[in-house]
Amino acid sequence: MVDEGDIVAVFHSVHRVMKAEKILKGALQGIKVIPMPRQLSADCGMAIKFPSELLVQVRGLLQERDVPIIELWQKQDGELRLLP
Repeated sequence: MVDEGDIVAVFHSVHRVMKAEKILKGALQGIKVIPMPRQLSADCGMAIKFPSELLVQVRGLLQERDVPIIELWQKQDGELRLLP
C-alpha cells in the first residue's frame, strides 16, 4: 500500500483528510487517500499518501488553506519513519 519513499500525512479527522484530498488533487498528481497504516495510531482511520518529491508543495498548499498536518511519515528501508 505504501511504497518505498512515499510519504503518509496524518490528520486529526476524516473531514480534514477529505478537505486536504480535495485541495491536493486539484493541484497535484499522485495523491491518494489510504487506510491508516497499522504501524501508525491515530484517531482518524484514513491518511493521505504521496510521492516524496511533492512534500514541499503539499505542505505549502495545505498551510495556505489552513489544513494542518499532524504528522508526516516516510517509508524508508521498509519501515515508516516520522519526519521532522
